[in-house]
Amino acid sequence: QVHLVESGGGLVQAGGSLRLSCAASGRTFSSYGMGWFRQAPGKEREFVAAINWRGDTFHADSVKGRFSISRDNAKNAVYLQMNTLKIEDTAVYYCAARGSGGLATTPNDFDSWGQGTQVTVSS
Repeated sequence: QVHLVESGGGLVQAGGSLRLSCAASGRTFSSYGMGWFRQAPGKEREFVAAINWRGDTFHADSVKGRFSISRDNAKNAVYLQMNTLKIEDTAVYYCAARGSGGLATTPNDFDSWGQGTQVTVSS
């Protein structure tokens, strides 16, 4: 498993932008598949975006064209650039890692999770 720490959440007005970061421990980070999920109060954890070990990405339809996942293996980090934020994007955002390295979209496919960072979008 890998230890993950998210940062970059906060309060932003609708239409604004935020960039979430996820710092990972471990010497094999470059081989991990990574993902971002979110969970709003009273709702199930929801897939947002994923990136595999090669840098191929996949985004949920709800964020496609607004959010972008990326990774920097030299820094053991993965990022989520969030633009044109909407009120419905308000949630706790979680970073996740999977040792197999491929793309995945369900929580059970991931082995390690961060503690989450709150994103609140106001009107």
